[in-house]
Amino acid sequence: MNYQTPRGTYDILPEEMNAWHDVEDVIKEVTRVYRYQEIRTPYFESTNVFKRENDSSDMVNKEMYTFQMGSDSYTLRPEGTAGVIRAFDQHKLYGSMELPARFYYCGAMFRHERPQKGRQRQFTQFGVENIGAKSPELDAETIALGYDIVKKMGISSVKVLINTLGDDDSRSAYREALKKHFEPHLDELCSDCHRRFEQNPLRILDCKVDHDLDCMKQAPSLSEYLNDESKEYFARVLKALDALGIPYEIDERLVRGLDYYTHTVFEVVSTRPESGSQATIFAGGRYDHFVEYYGGPQMSGIGFAIGLERLISLAREEGHDFGHTDDLDAYVIGLGDVNDAVLTYTQMLRHEGYVAEGNLVKRGLKAQFKSADRKKAKYIVIIGEEEVANGTCNVKKSGEEQITIKKEELIETIGKWEGNK
Repeated sequence: MNYQTPRGTYDILPEEMNAWHDVEDVIKEVTRVYRYQEIRTPYFESTNVFKRENDSSDMVNKEMYTFQMGSDSYTLRPEGTAGVIRAFDQHKLYGSMELPARFYYCGAMFRHERPQKGRQRQFTQFGVENIGAKSPELDAETIALGYDIVKKMGISSVKVLINTLGDDDSRSAYREALKKHFEPHLDELCSDCHRRFEQNPLRILDCKVDHDLDCMKQAPSLSEYLNDESKEYFARVLKALDALGIPYEIDERLVRGLDYYTHTVFEVVSTRPESGSQATIFAGGRYDHFVEYYGGPQMSGIGFAIGLERLISLAREEGHDFGHTDDLDAYVIGLGDVNDAVLTYTQMLRHEGYVAEGNLVKRGLKAQFKSADRKKAKYIVIIGEEEVANGTCNVKKSGEEQITIKKEELIETIGKWEGNK
């Protein structure tokens, strides 16, 4: 039998957890100061939560893990936004929360795609959703939140790519222009682009297979079809980014991979040459009809998502110094049949907030001292049968002589050495 992780998944081993804890701490701190609240939704939903009518995205059409239970169809969540909006509508949070409602989520997502560097079939995604208000300045603030997380992770080689898809009227006019443009070239396009041509021709511009074709390079620009209202909205987004000092580039080919976006779409990418096809750090955009789709009122929102694996990888490449496992404050050594006393002393230290470990197996004194040394214990507590009988212990600070004290003096003694008392 071959007991291995399934293709596209991985184990996070103990020595790797510090990096995950660091990025999670950054996320918690940044979302706290931006006043976002955490929301947790199921790892699987009814398939129709994700498989929306006429959705042209590769995620929906090719990458979802869907399974049948009786007459019910369920799908492992491939992204976080749909579940958050479903919960927002189901629990009628639009009626009980002050708007805009600010949520963040963090958890496993699942997509059946070809595993490669920075892209797995099970991956961890952090995202935010800001629901219930429509404002160019909110768009800029949402980008700023993600930008702050990236910077706090020590990633400096980044740039913001931004575009507008315009309002419904602008996008409808552009769709028709793209269909007219690409219709004579359908024979040149891949099978996925044939489907996109029927469902959402804007997605043709995001094709990774056909992007070098002349017909792609000669496609009309969306900016030519923006109405005045859409142009003004986008100009205000850029003005707000300028006010925040966030540098950006307008990328008129940026349309994003999901079909529900309107107005502002953006990607924050690594500018490191070695990032290659894995350059995108986080991405998102505004949506005007998503809340309504799941039965709520017509209400606008904006959000983005970050893959934590890629964030950690980029931070490492730029030399971010991830934290280390908590150093050992005290190691309790036992000599003879004193395991109960070792356990008692160890727990006493832990309950006072010290990181402590006690030897609870039969080993010699030399082996126990070696363990304390390998674990870099600052203090060593030594208990033998005589010490148990007398209610005392021997305690030694690293690099100094050991002293004998009463059991009840241990916490005070270590506290003095720590400078706490």
